[in-house]
Amino acid sequence: MMAQWLATDHARQWWGETDEQLALVTADLDEPLMDQMIASCDNRPFGYLQSYPVHQWPAGAPHFADFPAGTMGVDCLVGPVDMVGKGHGSAMLALYARHLLGKGAPEAVIDPDPDNERAVRAYRRAGFRDVALRLDGDGDMTLVMRFDPFILA
Repeated sequence: MMAQWLATDHARQWWGETDEQLALVTADLDEPLMDQMIASCDNRPFGYLQSYPVHQWPAGAPHFADFPAGTMGVDCLVGPVDMVGKGHGSAMLALYARHLLGKGAPEAVIDPDPDNERAVRAYRRAGFRDVALRLDGDGDMTLVMRFDPFILA
């Protein structure tokens, strides 16, 4: 299922090559710092979510350095093409961010490519607010966003 989702044009544009991304997601199944979930609606899987503690992640996340200890970084993907652009991703992300805060994370953050306008709009609808444009650990520009639990999504 993940291979099919990662092979879609909308996923490849922002996530990268299917085989490479599938290998990374699969390797992270054994990574104790990474939490991975599949979201479903009416018993139909439609979304992938992963989260990790930004200050403990081995690859480093310097663009999140000023967030408090315990802050959780989130990545997500709506897989099926017919479910993209209908609000499922925003709803999924808002619920997941609230879940992370409920488990004790002081902040939930996400870092889309600033040119990924669809994702940025979806993340704002989910309750994430822009913090700053920053370079990530790979030297790529990213839009750092933090979840505001007081925004009704």
